Amino acid sequence: MNLSNKQLSWTRQLTMCALVGLTFTLITACEKSSTENTQSPAPAVSVYKVKAQPVGAYREFVARTVASKEVNLKARVEGELIERHFDEGSVVEKGQLLLVIDPAAYKASLDSAKADLASKLAGAESAAKDLKRGREVAGDGYISQADLDKLVTNESQAKAAVDVAKAALEKAELNLSYTQITAPFSGRIGKVNYSVGNVVSPGSNALATLTAMDPMYVSFQVEESEFISYLQQNKSIKNPQDVPIDISLRLPNNSQYSEKGKLTYTDTKIESGMGTVEMRAEFSNPDGIILPGLFVTLIIEGQDKQSLALVPQAAVQESQQGKFVLVVDSDNTVAQRIVKLGRRMNAMWVVESGLQAGEQVIIEGLQKVRAGVKVQPIEKTVNHSTGVVTDLSEQ
Repeated sequence: MNLSNKQLSWTRQLTMCALVGLTFTLITACEKSSTENTQSPAPAVSVYKVKAQPVGAYREFVARTVASKEVNLKARVEGELIERHFDEGSVVEKGQLLLVIDPAAYKASLDSAKADLASKLAGAESAAKDLKRGREVAGDGYISQADLDKLVTNESQAKAAVDVAKAALEKAELNLSYTQITAPFSGRIGKVNYSVGNVVSPGSNALATLTAMDPMYVSFQVEESEFISYLQQNKSIKNPQDVPIDISLRLPNNSQYSEKGKLTYTDTKIESGMGTVEMRAEFSNPDGIILPGLFVTLIIEGQDKQSLALVPQAAVQESQQGKFVLVVDSDNTVAQRIVKLGRRMNAMWVVESGLQAGEQVIIEGLQKVRAGVKVQPIEKTVNHSTGVVTDLSEQ
């Protein structure tokens, strides 16, 4: 069939339109397929399953460590230092010999005192015999009353001389013992102020200082208003230090001390001009980790506790709305959660509201996600003391 030129032109136009439409459809389908094929997978993040722990009301105090015992070792007799039996800064035991003062003169004095006592004892014995004989013959008139009285006096004086000689002997023995300086208790000894060869005396400065390391005291101040409230809440307890509380210590390097403390002293008055009461806690210090004079943080926690969630510090972020964490819900979608935090416990924060035990918070990969996106959560564990993150398989 022959078509006119006009009909042929129209047919060609229709064909071209159909080809263009088909091409557009194919391109759109390819682009859609390419987009679907290149869509990135959900990012992987490390999550921590929140756990609860009993936590009581607490208060932190800036405190100072104080030695439970400290003594300045001084010379009690005069003489030359001839021996030293310790290293400066070392630990010494109770009764250990530390320093020796030349004992020669004091040994001579002791020998002299012993000889004098022996002489006085002999004199007293002779006077006693004379008095006995005098009394035996006094009734027969062989001795006058005056002579008898003289014998009684001689016997009394001889006894007194013996007592004086005994006292001199005790003093000589004591002075000789003072030439050996021993440790009155176990502890750490400091720098020696006099070297061997120096002459020392009771008027000299301390030879060295001995400090007891175990136990260690921690002294702190409580404001008068808090102390009164403390007493009002515990009226039934006579001694303030008997109130049932848990006491712990944070050291200057921000680590938690392993031993628990106990309250041992409460002052009986308010510090004038300060409005505070001095209190003191005692900590066992078997390894000598706590040194006197440290500034530490004393933590007092009530024994009436409630179960609260703990969250790693690494999970906490802050915005204008406050502190928040990123939570991964049951369908692996990220949600932002505002939280109210309480005390810090090593590498963890106590959560007072906004988070429950069992929920998952992101601790690694925070920079890769935001609220509303899906993620691939990988559960990990956190060391509560150090904050180190490890896989569950490494527990």
